[in-house]
Amino acid sequence: MSPEVRTDVNMKPYREALALPGLRSLLLVAVLARIPLTATGVTLTFHVVLDLDRGYGAAGLVGAAITVGAAIGGPLLGRLVDRRGLRPVLVLTGIVEAVFWATAPSLPYPLLLPAAFVAGSLALPIFSVVRQSIAALVPEDRRRPAYALDSMSVELSFMIGPALAVALVTAISARTTLYLVGAGIVAAGIALWLLNPPIRGATEPVGPRRRVPRREWLTPRLLAVLAVSAAATLVLGGTDVAVVAVLRESGEVGWTGAVLAGWAVASLVGGFAYGAVHRSLSPLVLTAALGLCTIPVGLGGGHWWLLCLALIPAGALCAPTIAASSDAVSRLAPAEVRGEAMGLHGSAVTVGIAVGAPLAGAVIDASAPLWGFVVTGALGALVTLVVLPIELRRRRNADAAALPPPVEADLTPVAP
Repeated sequence: MSPEVRTDVNMKPYREALALPGLRSLLLVAVLARIPLTATGVTLTFHVVLDLDRGYGAAGLVGAAITVGAAIGGPLLGRLVDRRGLRPVLVLTGIVEAVFWATAPSLPYPLLLPAAFVAGSLALPIFSVVRQSIAALVPEDRRRPAYALDSMSVELSFMIGPALAVALVTAISARTTLYLVGAGIVAAGIALWLLNPPIRGATEPVGPRRRVPRREWLTPRLLAVLAVSAAATLVLGGTDVAVVAVLRESGEVGWTGAVLAGWAVASLVGGFAYGAVHRSLSPLVLTAALGLCTIPVGLGGGHWWLLCLALIPAGALCAPTIAASSDAVSRLAPAEVRGEAMGLHGSAVTVGIAVGAPLAGAVIDASAPLWGFVVTGALGALVTLVVLPIELRRRRNADAAALPPPVEADLTPVAP
C-alpha cells in the first residue's frame, strides 16, 4: 500500500466524524473554552503566594477546595442538565463563575477558601458537557475518532492554558491575570450557550425525561470504567510531580517545560493513532498499559532527554485512555442519564489527579524521585487487576449469549 493510500485510510475515520453536523464547531469551541479553565490552578497558586503572601501549602488548599467541589458538583450538574436542559445550567454556572472571579482577587484568604469550594461545585461543566454532546451528535460506531479528537483538544488546552497564565503573571500581575482568566471562563460559557449543542441524539427519546433508577445503569461494569478512569489520571497526576522532582534532583529543572511538552506531544500522537484504528480497545487494557509503562520512567532521570524518551510509551497512552473511558461511559449510560454519568466520569478523572499528585509527592519525600513513577504506575495497574473479574465476567456472558440455542432432539416416533 502506498504512503498516500495509507494516510487516506488513517484519516478516513476523522473525515467521516468531522463531516457530521455540529461536531466541528463543538470541538472548536471546546478547545478554546478549556484554555482558561486549565489556567485556573496555576493562576490561583501565584495569587495566593505573591499577592496574599501565603505559602505553597495554602495555595494547595485552595486548589484542593476547587477540586473537591468539582468532584461533588459534577454529577449533580450533569443530573440537572438531564432534567432541565443545558442552557439553564450554563446560566447558573456562568453567574457563579462571574461572581467568583470578579471578587476572588480582593478576597482575604479565609474567605477565598470556602469561595473556591463553592465555585468548584458550580463550575462551568465544559468537559462533561462536550463529551455528552459528542455522544448525542455522533453515532455509536463513529465515536472512537470523535472522542480521540476531544482528548487531543484537551491536551492542546493544557499545553496552552498554564503556559499562557505564567506568561501573563510574569508580564502583568497575578491579580490582573485572575480577572482575565475569569473573563475567559465567562466568555466560554456564553459561547457554549450560543452554540447550545444537543444533549440527546436525533434517534434518542425526546419529551419528558424517563426516570431511570441508578440501579439500572450504575452497573458494576460502569463502576469499573469509572475506577480505571480515576486510576489513569492518578498515574498522570503522579507523573507530573515526579518529572519535576527527577529534573530538580539532576539539576536540570530548567528543562521541565520541554519534557512536559514532549510528553504532551506523545499523547497527541497516541490519540491520533487510537482514533484512526478500526478496533476499539478496552479502557481497562489501556490503563493497565499506561501504569506498566510509567513504572520504569524514572530510570531515564539521568538526563532530561533520556527522561523525555522514557516518557514516550506512557505519553502515547494518555489521550487514548481518556478517550476510551469517555466512549465506554457514553455507551453504558442511557441517554436519559448521560449527563449524570458523564459528571461521574469527570469526578473520577478529577479525583484521580487530586490523589495522584500529593501521593507521588509524599512517596518522593520519603524515598527518591524515581519511586514517584513506580508507586503511581503500580497503583494504576493494580486497580485494573481489581476490576478485571468484572470485565472477564462480561465477556463470558457475551460469549454465552452469542452461542446458538441447543438443538432439541426429535423424539417423535417414526411409523413403521
